[in-house]
Amino acid sequence: MKYEFLIGRRYLRASRGNRFVSFISTISMAGVVIGVAVLIVVLSVMNGFEREVRQRILSLTAHASISALNLRLSDWQDAAARVRDNPAVLGAAPFIEDQALLLASGSKSSGALVTGVLPEDERQVTVIADKATAGSFAALVPGEYGIVLGTELAKALGVGLGGRLVIVTSLRTTTPAGVMPRMRAFKVVGLFSAGMYEFDRNLAYVHIADAAKLYRMGDDVTGLHLKLADMFAAPRVVRELATALGGGYYVDDWTRKQPNFFRSIQLTKSALFFILLLVVAVAAFNIVSTLVMVVKDKRSDIAIMRTLGAAPRSVLTIFLTQGVAIGAIGTLAGVLLGVLISFNLEGLIHGLEALLGVHFLDARVYAISDLPALVEWRDVLKISLTAFGLCCLSTLYPSWRAARTQPAQSLRHE
Repeated sequence: MKYEFLIGRRYLRASRGNRFVSFISTISMAGVVIGVAVLIVVLSVMNGFEREVRQRILSLTAHASISALNLRLSDWQDAAARVRDNPAVLGAAPFIEDQALLLASGSKSSGALVTGVLPEDERQVTVIADKATAGSFAALVPGEYGIVLGTELAKALGVGLGGRLVIVTSLRTTTPAGVMPRMRAFKVVGLFSAGMYEFDRNLAYVHIADAAKLYRMGDDVTGLHLKLADMFAAPRVVRELATALGGGYYVDDWTRKQPNFFRSIQLTKSALFFILLLVVAVAAFNIVSTLVMVVKDKRSDIAIMRTLGAAPRSVLTIFLTQGVAIGAIGTLAGVLLGVLISFNLEGLIHGLEALLGVHFLDARVYAISDLPALVEWRDVLKISLTAFGLCCLSTLYPSWRAARTQPAQSLRHE
């Protein structure tokens, strides 16, 4: 080992005469560890939150949809067959969709998006049928006017499995008593819990044949739900499908349904990265004061080494070694701590909730009830390189000052 590295390593340890400098070095290293760990945990939580919400949204809604401009798609069987022939499409299912008012006993009411589906076809594009907590989507039989509600919607209406409610549409029916809204009684045959309050509170499903009678659609449907092999290619694929069908269709995909939501997550992630990076920067630049104190404490040692023939570059290397070692050890320990916490975050949060008797995430506010974490190794690499770079940068000035120390001036007052 070169003597510069050997001396730099020995300066990291406490000496008998002055342990305060080594204590400050430990504090600087601890600051880097905490800053790096916090940054990794926060970005992992943001990544996990985005992944969880995206997966839940895409599991409950189709990747894309094609509908007629007048919201009445005729000859949809032929369109669905042609769409399924495309290798980019994994499934296609017809649907009838409209807003309605749901009335239950006890004067309870709530608005909801009522969707008519073919249960077997809908399984090809979403997993909503697998989210049933009571009853099932298989109980949606044409002509029996059954309905499946989200658990939060059922709670708001005060109905359970086997209960009855009335769907009031925006259509009008002329009766001897005057113009009345078109309505129909339905029986609750199933409940589902998607794990997202927005869906559990606002969605209801009926059989497509019952929806066609309720909304006077005849043999038409509103459009087709699509599941694609590559969900990130949805904007391009759905436009190509609409063009292949002859045009004149309205296309939609998952990137348009929640654009502001996902954009806000990315913006928040970037803002948190730069804000928390300041914590790492403060800890890294604290190394400056540490090395300045070391240089002042070791002036006589520097003078003796210079007198014995050590070049200024060797003195520079000694203190660079100390600063780089603090940064490397702090960054590595911070990465290990941050990754360890991220991998066990859900268990830690659940234990803390049980200990304090509180629930940190309200699904009505945050869309999810758990705090997932996803470690992106690209983020870990970016954080570790940035933190280590800041630590190396903070060692330059003290090391340069040490290299310029004059032996005669240092030993004059010894």
